[in-house]
Amino acid sequence: MNDTPTFFIRDVPIHGPLILAPLSGYNDQPFRRLCLEFGAALVYTGLLSASAILYGSKRSEEMLRFHPDEHPLACQLFGSDVEILEKAARAVETLDIDVLDFNIGCAEPKIVKGGHGAALLKDPALIGRIVTRLVDTVRVPVTGKIRLGWDDDSRNYLEVARILEDSGAAMIAVHGRTAAQQYTGLADWDAIAEVKQAVRIPVLASGDVKCAADIPRIQAHTGCDGVMIGRAAIGNPWIFYRPEGRVRDLPDIPLAERVPVITEHLRRMVDFHGEYLGIRRFRKHLRRYLTNSGMNRHQRRAFLYCEDLATFATLMKSITGI
Repeated sequence: MNDTPTFFIRDVPIHGPLILAPLSGYNDQPFRRLCLEFGAALVYTGLLSASAILYGSKRSEEMLRFHPDEHPLACQLFGSDVEILEKAARAVETLDIDVLDFNIGCAEPKIVKGGHGAALLKDPALIGRIVTRLVDTVRVPVTGKIRLGWDDDSRNYLEVARILEDSGAAMIAVHGRTAAQQYTGLADWDAIAEVKQAVRIPVLASGDVKCAADIPRIQAHTGCDGVMIGRAAIGNPWIFYRPEGRVRDLPDIPLAERVPVITEHLRRMVDFHGEYLGIRRFRKHLRRYLTNSGMNRHQRRAFLYCEDLATFATLMKSITGI
């Protein structure tokens, strides 16, 4: 690791430009640790409901089980009630997080229906009140993740970015699409560059980073401080790996190099979730790990339908010899 930080989130040094995005359903403890080990400079939890945390949701408790090696770590909350968010922020701060992130960008229907996530882009003043309260509540730096606006008729990203900075946010992550776009169309990297020019705090760029070659392109285009990598990291922790500045994409990783990583990731999933859930939750990573691996469709299917570790190990040995 370079001793000189790439940037700071207030007083938290970030040693590198590549950040694991808050992927709900994927960013459990085993995956976050693996990405950090491969070179991610900061990892996020998945999207956590402030209300569910206060209600003692078992799923939230699982998502808040952190490992001592998980640093730096950003915990992402969503909600729209200032009082509930304040109480949840106090609760998660005790868990040794490094950064508290407030989600203003999730466009999933079940999130925006409740007035959360990207729905808050319709009410910039409320965003300011929430972030001001969070900054006053916790000792760790508070950040925000936004989209460009609710739709093309309300692209208020510069207004929201300035409100976040004025409210005390220490960093902004910008996904270059509106909420209405979801993940369709092209991400607007020009808009991310505008945000970078408009504020003095660090800015992360997000959107259309599909492979390692896209990383220097989005950095050059936006001038951002870091790049937030989401779906491209699933089953592909190598996207964070930069030995001597070299980059590698998943199709370049031979199966012999993938197998130890697959095996270790699965072992950690089983240790964390138990064998039944661990194997099933690992499948969504495994699909990507086996892409362009040289295995045929029947071999991949055999792995994806495997239900116990012993069978998985036997399959791996018979198909790969490893």
